[in-house]
Amino acid sequence: LSNNNPYASFGATLARDEEQNLWSTPHDVTHTEADDDRVLYNMIVVRNQLDKDSEEWQKLNYDIYTLRQTRKEVRSRWKHILEDLGFQKEADSLLSVTKLSIISDSQNMSKARDILLKLSEETNIFPTSWELSERYLFVVDRLIALDAADEFFQMASAVYPKRPGGDRADEGPRP
Repeated sequence: LSNNNPYASFGATLARDEEQNLWSTPHDVTHTEADDDRVLYNMIVVRNQLDKDSEEWQKLNYDIYTLRQTRKEVRSRWKHILEDLGFQKEADSLLSVTKLSIISDSQNMSKARDILLKLSEETNIFPTSWELSERYLFVVDRLIALDAADEFFQMASAVYPKRPGGDRADEGPRP
């Protein structure tokens, strides 16, 4: 291959982009680097250093897949509630968090943390093993700015109620 060919490494670039994408799909504009991103990235790095036929590689590959699927499911739950609240066209942009995202009002920070913690403790919108993601702090801040945070919490409580016995949220919404 010639070094003058701009398409020579196209496949390699796509594969690298897929591996570097830590949330769900290549070129995910909502990507931000947070603690949970670094955990996933480190898992990918370790997996890529292992022999693909090894048991360790298979286990890490499964863990990476599971973590990505869990993130997709949580995002889907948030999007579902936002759409039910009337934010059909805005749901994706409300969930979009990048390195350029800022908290709209520093006074909202403690309220956003409280609501996020309350969502975690009193609903099953997050799986039981989920570590709270900074990403959703930005989303709650946006909901506070739109005066929709309380309605979001009420809807999350209705759709994903906390069940006795520690039932998991990934069982889906209650009818």
